Amino acid sequence: MAIVDLVMPKLGESIMEATILHWSKKPGDHVKMDETVLEIATDKVDSEVPSTAEGVIEELLYNENDVVPIGTVIAKIRSENGVEEQVPATAVATPEIRDETGIKEVPYQPSHTTAPKTGSARFYSPLVLNIAANEGVNLSDLEKIPGTGNDGRVTKKDILQWIAAKKEGTAPEAIEQPQAVSAVQQATTAIQPEEAAEVTEPVYGGNVEVIEMDRMRKLIAKHMVDSKHTSAHVTSFTECDVTNMVLWREKVKVNFEKQEGEKLTFTPLFIEAIIKCIKKYPWLNASVDGDKIIVRKDINISMATALPNGNLIAPVIQEADMLNLTGLAKKVNRLANAARNNRLRPDDTQNGTFTVTNVGTFGSLMGTPIINQPQVAILAIGAIKKRPVVVETQQGDSIAIRHMMYLSLSYDHRIVDGSLGATFLTAVANEMENFDVNRSF
Repeated sequence: MAIVDLVMPKLGESIMEATILHWSKKPGDHVKMDETVLEIATDKVDSEVPSTAEGVIEELLYNENDVVPIGTVIAKIRSENGVEEQVPATAVATPEIRDETGIKEVPYQPSHTTAPKTGSARFYSPLVLNIAANEGVNLSDLEKIPGTGNDGRVTKKDILQWIAAKKEGTAPEAIEQPQAVSAVQQATTAIQPEEAAEVTEPVYGGNVEVIEMDRMRKLIAKHMVDSKHTSAHVTSFTECDVTNMVLWREKVKVNFEKQEGEKLTFTPLFIEAIIKCIKKYPWLNASVDGDKIIVRKDINISMATALPNGNLIAPVIQEADMLNLTGLAKKVNRLANAARNNRLRPDDTQNGTFTVTNVGTFGSLMGTPIINQPQVAILAIGAIKKRPVVVETQQGDSIAIRHMMYLSLSYDHRIVDGSLGATFLTAVANEMENFDVNRSF
């Protein structure tokens, strides 16, 4: 028998940890190769982790709801190859590299002890642990380092500053780590001891139902608030006559489905027009890093997609500018179906550079979307409605029934001024209005 380590898989370039949502297997259960062992979640996507061997679950090293670093051993499988050996965890170690500071990152040894569970329940990223191992910083020293990251976590900058201070003899001996406290706990602290007994949980008057947010809703709430705190939001609006686009799609959609095996929705048509305009105005396809503007050369379109539970996720069409209309249609349909069926892969939500959200799907005429960080712009597409409008021709003006739609662009005013934002939005509208009704797929 061989003992095979099941490790937390790499889930994307910027993702360093994942939460265990549910174990599908328990110790003693038989598991086949590629059979789902557990479900995990990151701030991007939920995913299933398959078995890397056929055998029997020997041990589960973490519980549900535990947050586990990428590359950590999470379970052991007793395979049935007749050889008694243990597959070393170092098989998934990262190669020796140096970061931008010149500090060597020693290979990360996945183990359930690399994310120490101390009295303060602090989490240390693999990079911080690598630096600590290289510099001889032990666990007790790590506990002394004040963290400036989320929930008081120690960042690379924190540990490097602490190491430098220690070498100069100015590092603090002990630092009490800040603990997140609820509003009720804060109120209790401010009350005299004899009054503390009177503090109770909030009481909501009237006939109400109190619903605890699920994990994804909590993440969405945090991301939306963080985005508003990060970017100076401005939203511009325009209306667009998409009659040519509507008539063309109606004419070709049946043949398109027969020929390509895919339904032709409006979304790939909209994305095609947006890509053309991004090429003309590349600053809309950028991000901000301090006082630097990072203009993205790849055009990766995030498309906001509704999930069955009402939440939203934004899978990404990678290198969308390299696809023709048929390719865009296939990508849009695959990602939308995968999102609705909880089958998105971790890479499906990575590296978006510009977001499109179709609020018209829900009947809205327009919206003021919130920027999907770290992007600098998001375009909301409203419902297509027939309206009487004035049509200008060489023979004079006339009133006609046209298919009209509102577009709204929210952009980061730190780098996208009103003139650029409005110019880009107008260009998108013109691209859609001048759609070629005689084109092929």
